[in-house]
Amino acid sequence: MSILLSLQAAGAQLAGELPEFSAEATPSEAQMNIIDLAVKGGWIMIVLLILSLVATYIFIQRLLVIRRAAKEDQSFMNRIKDYIHSGKTDSAINLCHNTNTPSARMIEKGITRLGRPMNDVLVAIENVGNLEVAKLEKGFPLIATTAAGAPMIGFLGTVTGMVRAFFDMANAGANVDVSLLSGGIYEALVTTVAGLVVGIITLFAYNYLVSQVDNVVNKMEAHTMEFMDLLNEPAD
Repeated sequence: MSILLSLQAAGAQLAGELPEFSAEATPSEAQMNIIDLAVKGGWIMIVLLILSLVATYIFIQRLLVIRRAAKEDQSFMNRIKDYIHSGKTDSAINLCHNTNTPSARMIEKGITRLGRPMNDVLVAIENVGNLEVAKLEKGFPLIATTAAGAPMIGFLGTVTGMVRAFFDMANAGANVDVSLLSGGIYEALVTTVAGLVVGIITLFAYNYLVSQVDNVVNKMEAHTMEFMDLLNEPAD
C-alpha cells in the first residue's frame, strides 16, 4: 500500500513539473523593433532625420514649382504670332504677363528687344532663360549633398559605434561576453542602413527633379526657336 502511495505521489510531482519544463523549452523569440534600433543609433540618426526632412521639403516644393512651369497654353505662340504680325506688341506683352511661365517671360524679353539685331534679341532671351533655369534648380545642391553625404554620415556612425563596442570589450577584460560585442555591432550598423536608405531615396528624387527641369528647358528652347522664326518671317 505504501509503495502504491509513493508511486502516486511521484506521478503527481512529475505532472506538476511538466508545464514548467515546457515553458522553459519554448523561449520567446526576440523581435526587431525599428524604433528601438533607430534610438540606439545615437545622434547620427538625428542628423540623418533632419537631412531627410529638409530634402523632402525641398523636393515637394521644387516639384510643385516645376510642374507649374511645365504647364503651357497650346495657343500661346499662335496668339503671340497674331499680335506680332498685327503690330500689337503691348497685347503680346500683356499675354506674356498673364501666362506667367518661364517660356512666356523669355518671349516677353524678346518682344521688348524688337527692332534690334537678331543676335541681340537671341542673347537677351537666352539670358532670361538661364535665370529661369537657375530659379527652377534652387535647392538642388542641398538635395545632391544629402544624396551623397547621407551614406557617409551613416558610415561615420558605424565606425564610431564599432570603436565604442571594442572599447567596452577592452574594458571588460577577461569577462568578455559575445553579446557585448554583437550588440554594439548591430547597433552601429543601424546608422549605415539609415544612411543608405536616405541617400538612395534622395538620389532618385534628385534625378527625377533634374529630368523634369530638362523637360521644361526643352519647351523653353522650342518656344525660343519658334519665336526667332516668327521674327524672320517679315523679312522673307
